[in-house]
Amino acid sequence: MARFFITLSYNGKNYIGWQIQPNGLSVQEKLQYALSTILRSEVEVVGAGRTDAGVHASKMIAHFDWVGDPFSSEDLVFKLNSFLPKDIAIFSINEVKPDAHARFSAISRTYKYYITTEKDPFHHELTYRVNFIPDIDKMNALCPLLIQTKDFTSFSKLHTDVKTNICSIEYAVWKRMGNLYVFEIKADRFLRNMVRAIVGTLLEAGRGRLDEKGLIRIINAKNRQVAGDSVPGNALFLDNVQYPDDIWR
Repeated sequence: MARFFITLSYNGKNYIGWQIQPNGLSVQEKLQYALSTILRSEVEVVGAGRTDAGVHASKMIAHFDWVGDPFSSEDLVFKLNSFLPKDIAIFSINEVKPDAHARFSAISRTYKYYITTEKDPFHHELTYRVNFIPDIDKMNALCPLLIQTKDFTSFSKLHTDVKTNICSIEYAVWKRMGNLYVFEIKADRFLRNMVRAIVGTLLEAGRGRLDEKGLIRIINAKNRQVAGDSVPGNALFLDNVQYPDDIWR
């Protein structure tokens, strides 16, 4: 048996999320069907994470196992891109060690969230428009508290099946790019709805409604209801997934 990592990207607008679900079309379902059709064998795909409905991925990693005849990775990439819809793109397929896992071998994940203050008829589906000028300094002043935090219960969707709400954030920062405000956050793992809840909470600081003491109270409360509203998923991107160097063949 050989195991392969697929590097892909997708626009999540038309999907219920990454994971296969009974109530809608998922990216995982489309990729599995394409692989199984082209390779003429049932193939199961495992992703690095579970992006929610409408959330995008600039870089997602998924793995699949193969026991059939050898294939050309370049040829399979070409065939997949010809078969898949326009909103899913395959970049590469690389063999990894048999015990490498797209989800559990990942050492970090990076997300980006895009906010704009101006009406844009061309990019409105990929950004979240706010009707005020966020104070980026006040938002960045609270980011070190997130890095110091371990328990993110106050920023997690309720009633999920995870065993722990402990996460380790490596960095979190707001950057200004013209009319865009981009929030970038990197951690070893993320909870359901975590990034969107953090962004919504930090925007309260950008409005002048939240300071350091207020954020500490929210974190210590371990209660989702005390944090800010979740921002829409259409402006959230999984930007990168990082792995140890020694998993590659």
